[in-house]
Amino acid sequence: MGIIFVLSGQQSLDSGLGWIDRVGRKLVHFGGYALLGALWWRALRDRLQAGSALAVAVAVTSAYAASDEFHQSFVEGRHGTPVDWLIDTAGALTAALLIRRYARRDDPVAA
Repeated sequence: MGIIFVLSGQQSLDSGLGWIDRVGRKLVHFGGYALLGALWWRALRDRLQAGSALAVAVAVTSAYAASDEFHQSFVEGRHGTPVDWLIDTAGALTAALLIRRYARRDDPVAA
């Protein structure tokens, strides 16, 4: 979360590659928030029931994504958008679906 905060505080991360840069940054957003959601689930899985741990992980990740977009609205050269928040949340949801699918395969009680 600290790395996300620092990168969000940079004035511009544009590489000048046009649409390749734009798509690449969206993929990095998606993947980064998928990783963050998975890490939250890992931290919560022994403290909460399986479904609750996934739901809380997605909720915390999505809330952080919203706060990150809000933070970007104060950084010169950056702007926060609902589309970016949706991409970030989609990453967290995808991670949760994958975790649920593969955790169930390894341990039916865990998912």
